[in-house]
Amino acid sequence: MKFCSHCASEVESKVPEDDNRPRFICVSCETIHYQNPNIVAGTVPVWNNQVLLCKRAIEPRYGYWTLPAGFMENQETTTEAALRETWEEAEAKVTVDGLYTVISVPQIDQVHMYFRATLTDGKFGAGPESLETQLYNEEDIPWDELAFPTVKRTLKLFFEDRKKGEFGVHVSDMIREPRKAP
Repeated sequence: MKFCSHCASEVESKVPEDDNRPRFICVSCETIHYQNPNIVAGTVPVWNNQVLLCKRAIEPRYGYWTLPAGFMENQETTTEAALRETWEEAEAKVTVDGLYTVISVPQIDQVHMYFRATLTDGKFGAGPESLETQLYNEEDIPWDELAFPTVKRTLKLFFEDRKKGEFGVHVSDMIREPRKAP
């Protein structure tokens, strides 16, 4: 950030009084600009025991498979965001069966939330952000072609829970290990 969104003056990074981390502060109007994590909301859509995946038509990870998900918009709930993203990416209408995973990814300032869901009519297609969509049995999931670690973790948990016949809510962190010097 270089300029204040309130008065267009320059900002500088410093720790405000009674705070504990650097923030962008306007040198003129002294507005503190807080930056917070983005929420990614999506679904694990199921039809006849198969999971619907989308092949990405956008970066990052163009051409890789993912669950339908994306950034939450202002003025919507996490459930509304998950439903919207499922429609936009997979042209699928779903019924949400419950919150399933909440995965914090602090190194990219994101929190990923996936909801278990059931396709309402079995219909789906490829939205503008997807090259194609496909239903998969567990053994046919393209594990080496999944776009994001949060998707892989969510799918692994889903199939483990399905075998147990019991679904809970899984909350975890996905923290990248620091690189070691050569």
